[in-house]
Amino acid sequence: MTNNAYFKHGSLVGWYDLGGNWTNDHSIGYDPSTSGFRGHVFLSHDNKTAVLSIKGTSAIVFGGGATVWQDKLNDNLLFSCCCARVDWTWSTVCGCFRGGGMCDQRCVEKSLEEESLFYGIGINLYNNLTYMYPGAEIWVIGHSLGGSLASLIGTTFGAPVVAFEAPGEKMAAQRLHLPISAELSSYIAHVYNTADPIPAGACTGPSSICYQAGYALETRCHLGTAIVYDTLSQLHWSSNIRAHFISTIIDQMLDEDWSTKVKKSRKSRLPWPWSGAGEGEGGGDEDERVIEVPKSMPEEDCMECFDWEYGDFPEV
Repeated sequence: MTNNAYFKHGSLVGWYDLGGNWTNDHSIGYDPSTSGFRGHVFLSHDNKTAVLSIKGTSAIVFGGGATVWQDKLNDNLLFSCCCARVDWTWSTVCGCFRGGGMCDQRCVEKSLEEESLFYGIGINLYNNLTYMYPGAEIWVIGHSLGGSLASLIGTTFGAPVVAFEAPGEKMAAQRLHLPISAELSSYIAHVYNTADPIPAGACTGPSSICYQAGYALETRCHLGTAIVYDTLSQLHWSSNIRAHFISTIIDQMLDEDWSTKVKKSRKSRLPWPWSGAGEGEGGGDEDERVIEVPKSMPEEDCMECFDWEYGDFPEV
């Protein structure tokens, strides 16, 4: 469902068939002439569950699309420390930078309040869905920007959320004055992997593809809990922007049992006899041990944007 938000309903390329238990009941924003918020609503066969799947960023460096500029604006407002003021070469997306590492707090809060931004659109959409599906439990899901928006909407309404490979949205939630409490851990879940630099706020610096494409994805702290797959050490992936793609997550990380996948990765890197078994033989106790899926845990002691000072700094 999360992947399908990137495609028009029924697309021959990219669309995953969900089988007979789910219908694509409603689509938002897929007219080629529109350039904003996009998503699908999937409805269970018994009408008891509706799932709003929100599209993430269509980046210009990977082909882009009609929404690329609005996606980028929302990214830079939500996930930068201060209006995408990365260094003096960058053009800011709001006027809150006050020089010398100072950022006006009220200004950055107001910058997220525009109803034309994706969060405002999502809030109105969720309200409409509660009228369209009065007897259904509404879930909100998404990937990347879509996952962060799902979390912000879920935090606003207390709706269950699953977000994949999302940039840190906690700072945006604080700026929007959303109700942040320990209860979020019971219904907001983030899923990401250690080879993806974006959820960790590590796609930064002049050598990064995010910097080069003009995306200030600096935040790293998430709401709720996180299930973090250690693909760097367990699957021996390298840190790469391709580990961010939802297709990579589906086809290369979640495509089979995690324990089986990790054991295959280990064997592929350890030639016999160091792997503990020859081809076609058992691997002893190590092969029998089940490698559990990572536990869902809150992110404790998370810090971000620590080199910025926020306060009441009027324009000079």
